[in-house]
Amino acid sequence: MSTHSSNETKVLSKAYDLFLKKGYKHTTMDDIAMALGMSKKTLYKYYPGKLELLEASFEMLKTKMTSKVEAIKDNKYIPFPLKLKSTLTTIASYLAPINPELFADLREFAPELWSELRDYINESAYVRFHELILQGVEEGFVNPKLNVSLIVMLYASAVQSLIDPNFQAQFPELIVKNMTLSPAEIYDQAVSIIYQGVLTEEAREEFVKG
Repeated sequence: MSTHSSNETKVLSKAYDLFLKKGYKHTTMDDIAMALGMSKKTLYKYYPGKLELLEASFEMLKTKMTSKVEAIKDNKYIPFPLKLKSTLTTIASYLAPINPELFADLREFAPELWSELRDYINESAYVRFHELILQGVEEGFVNPKLNVSLIVMLYASAVQSLIDPNFQAQFPELIVKNMTLSPAEIYDQAVSIIYQGVLTEEAREEFVKG
């Protein structure tokens, strides 16, 4: 992927902010141009349309997220429990702001992009997390009695379900009405549940002390 000029980065960041706030359907090229303080004609010099802008802004998101996750994974000086928590939290911090409306818009108006994004999230959830859990088992931080594939699937399904607009619809009203958490809070609690659940007793104690 080619590197962006600072102007392009500014355009993408502003467009992405608007997509997050208003969804894809309700964001227009006029809105984006106005937010940037530039003419629509100038905006079209950077990107030929709204779909290309959305695609490029997600590419930027994926690049940033991948480099952060890789940097945590490759850092030999971070103790494993912190590495696990940081990886989960980093992924969550990038995915939590993407509200269900934007995902619903993607499915309807940009199905290919929706599919690519889901594949990317799966890849981040499955492959990187799987490597990390295996490392944790080897180093004695993750409970060896737990099935590693199950841990990965639980995490991946938590990430997928929480961003799937149809997921909450299958639950009874009693449960849905008490789900008063923002996406960021949902991720934070899901991360904590998985994180606390997979560590060995010793790793938890050592990490609390540290």
